[in-house]
Order: sequence, then structure tokens, then C-alpha cells
Amino acid sequence: MKKHLSKKRVVLAAIMAIALAIASGVAYAYFTATGAGSGSATVGNATSIVLTPTITGTLYPGGTPASVSVVVKNNGGGAQYVNLIHLASITPDSGHSTCVTTIGAGPANAFTMADVSVASTIAPAGTTTKVGSLQMNDTGITQDACQGATLTLNLTSN
Repeated sequence: MKKHLSKKRVVLAAIMAIALAIASGVAYAYFTATGAGSGSATVGNATSIVLTPTITGTLYPGGTPASVSVVVKNNGGGAQYVNLIHLASITPDSGHSTCVTTIGAGPANAFTMADVSVASTIAPAGTTTKVGSLQMNDTGITQDACQGATLTLNLTSN
């Protein structure tokens, strides 16, 4: 009889295991459902890039060009792309107001500076430095009004 009870216990244990397995399967059942929602975001604005030029060298009509080192700084909160730095104008100090500071190609213009390529994305609060050169052209007329002048380079970027 003991053997018979052991078989009953084995069968009972098997039935309980099967019932437990079925019950566990029910615990993992679920429904699928679709949903929808919406939210909003704010897009920032571009902030002006700050260009700070430093001229190294002394300019003479028809002489060696001066090196122009330009620090390009992004004061914005997002990355910003800068393509070129362009010399927009030159302003002489007040004591040399008659100094001719026309810019562009050709001998009729007093100064020449090719656009400086940046062609990169500047990280927020990041900087990069690029170098160009400024040429004082020999215009064929006296440029005495520029002797000893301090020149301010007015740059733009795009």
C-alpha cells in the first residue's frame, strides 16, 4: 500500500505542477492597445558669431601683407555653422580720417583681403581661430594720410 500512496503522491504532484504551470501562463496574459499623445518643444534662435581680428605686421603700400588672425566665437546655446569671414570695411582712427580705406581687388582699392574659410560648425561657447592676410595696395597716388594710422577691420561671417 505504501507503493500505491507513493504513486498517488507522484500523480497528485504532477497534477499540481501542471495546474501551477497553467496558472502561471494566465499571469502573463495581456491585451495590446494603441495610443496617441502630443507634446511641444521650443526651437532656439541663432546667436551672432563674434569675430575678433588681430593684425600682425606693419602695412606699407605695395609691401608685404600683414597676417590677420581671427578668433571665431559662438556665444549661442547651440552649435552654429560658419562658412566664410569677409572684410566688410576698414575704419581708420580719428586722427587719420582722410586715410583712404577702400577695399577690393585691383590697384584702385587701398586694401585687399581675401575671404577666410572657416567651413565648420562651432560648438556652443566654442571658438576656432583662422588666419588670413591683409594687403595694403599701391594705388599709384600718395597714401600719406594713412601713415601711422590704427585701422579697425570690420568683419562679417556667413
